Amino acid sequence: MTQQTPLTPAQPATPFVDRRRNRAGENPAGFERRQFANSYEELSPEARELAQAIDEYKVRHRRRFITFEEMLSVIRELGYQKQTG
Repeated sequence: MTQQTPLTPAQPATPFVDRRRNRAGENPAGFERRQFANSYEELSPEARELAQAIDEYKVRHRRRFITFEEMLSVIRELGYQKQTG
């Protein structure tokens, strides 16, 4: 019977730096990442309304990115409907 050597995890050459935290170990106050950050000024009023509604949805549901189904629900909440022929 062969003796098996226990496996140990490999040690990284450099330590992992978690950039999501500041030096004190806390989340920076009021800092949030957005999928479409700082792009509102170049948008039409309708597109700006949609972008803001999506950002509000993401904050409310604690989501960084949303699915197409979620985007469709936001669009419907704004009152948009598909017109049929």
